[in-house]
Amino acid sequence: MPTDHDVAVVGAGIVGLAVARELLLRRPDLRVAVLDKQEEVGFHQTGHNSGVVHAGIYYAPGSLKATLCVEGARRLYDFCDEHGVAYERCGKVIVALTDAELPKLAELERRGRANGVPGLRRLDAAGLREVEPHCVGVAALHSPNTGIVDFPGVARALAGDVRERGGELRLGHEVTGAARDGAGVAITHSRGRLRAANAVFCAGPWADRLAVGLGAPADPRIVPFRGAYLKLRPEARRLVRGLIYPVPDPDLPFLGVHLTKHITGEVWLGPSALLVGARDAYRLRRVRPRDVADTLAWPGTWRVMRRWWRTGLTELRLAASRRAFVDACRAYVPELAPSDVARESTAGVRAQAVGRDGRLVDDFLVSEAGGVLHVRNAPSPAATSSLALAERLADRALA
Repeated sequence: MPTDHDVAVVGAGIVGLAVARELLLRRPDLRVAVLDKQEEVGFHQTGHNSGVVHAGIYYAPGSLKATLCVEGARRLYDFCDEHGVAYERCGKVIVALTDAELPKLAELERRGRANGVPGLRRLDAAGLREVEPHCVGVAALHSPNTGIVDFPGVARALAGDVRERGGELRLGHEVTGAARDGAGVAITHSRGRLRAANAVFCAGPWADRLAVGLGAPADPRIVPFRGAYLKLRPEARRLVRGLIYPVPDPDLPFLGVHLTKHITGEVWLGPSALLVGARDAYRLRRVRPRDVADTLAWPGTWRVMRRWWRTGLTELRLAASRRAFVDACRAYVPELAPSDVARESTAGVRAQAVGRDGRLVDDFLVSEAGGVLHVRNAPSPAATSSLALAERLADRALA
C-alpha cells in the first residue's frame, strides 16, 4: 500500500525535532512528518528543565552519554550561534565539602578527562572562591564549558529548520498506537491515521507504551520522578555566578540539589527527585490512574524503593519543607537564608527508565521493535546531546 510519508517522527521534543532536521539535511527529498499531542514544540522534558548545557563529566567513558554529550555540547553552541538562540558559558563547579568526598571528586575528574571535557581543572578552596566567591568547600572541579541555554528556543529553531526544509509538523496529533502495515507502519493518532515507510519514536515519558504496542519488551518501564526547583529573589542572585553542584552519589542518575543560574537571569535551587503519580506531574497533585497503576505494577519500582528508601525519605522531606531545601543549599553557600527564596517555584518530570530488576537505566537506550526505532531512555543530558544523538538515530533510520 502507498505511504503518506517516508519517515514519521513521534515526539516534537528536542530529540525528535533534531532527528527530523538531520534526516532532511541528509535527504532533502524525504517526506518527513513530526507528530506530537501538544500544540507547541518542546513542551515536556525540553520545556521543563534547568536549561543546563552539560559538558560530559559524570558519564562512564565509552557510554553513549559520554560520547554524545561532549560532541552534542559543541554542536549545540554552534547551532545557537547560527540561529540566534540565547546561551551563556557561565561555567560550573562541582564542590567537595569534606575530605571524604575527595575520592569521588577525583573519579569525576578522571571521567571528565577521559571523555575529553574541554578546560576541566581542579580547584582548591581558594581557587573555588575565585570562581564562586560565596561558595565554600575543600576542593572543586571547574568546567568552564558548561553553560545555560534557552532549550525551548532551541526546539523552536529546530522546528523552523524542519518546516523550511519541507517537513511537516503535526501538532495536536496525539499518537495512540502503531502497527506494521505491509512494508510500512500505520500510526494511529487523535485525528486519524498516518502511514509511513519508517518511523522513529522519541516519545519521552510515553516511550515504553508505544514501544510495547509494536512488540517491544516491557522492560524497561518509564517511572516518573518530579524535580522541583525553588527560585532566589532578585536581590539574592548575586550569591551565585554560574552553576554550583555537589559531588553526586555515583550509584544514582540524579545529581543532587544544586544552585543553577538560568538563562533568564534567575537562580534556581534544586531539583528534588520525588516519585509521582503522573508522567506529566508538573503540579504535585496531578495524578493519572493509568500512570499510577503502571508504576505500582512494575516489579522494578518496588525494588528501587526497597534499595533507596532512605534517599526517598530525604526527598520527601525536601518536598515538604522549603527550609530543608534551603539548608541543603546553604552547605555550599552559607550566606543563603530562607528569606532569600521567592514564593515562585517550577518543576519538571524526569522520564526515568527502570528495569524489572530495579536498575535505574543510566545510559541512553535505543532499541528496535516492529521495524521502527524507539528511544526508550533519554533523560539528561539528552537535550545537550540532541544534535549528536540525532546523527546516530538518522544513521539507523536510513540504513
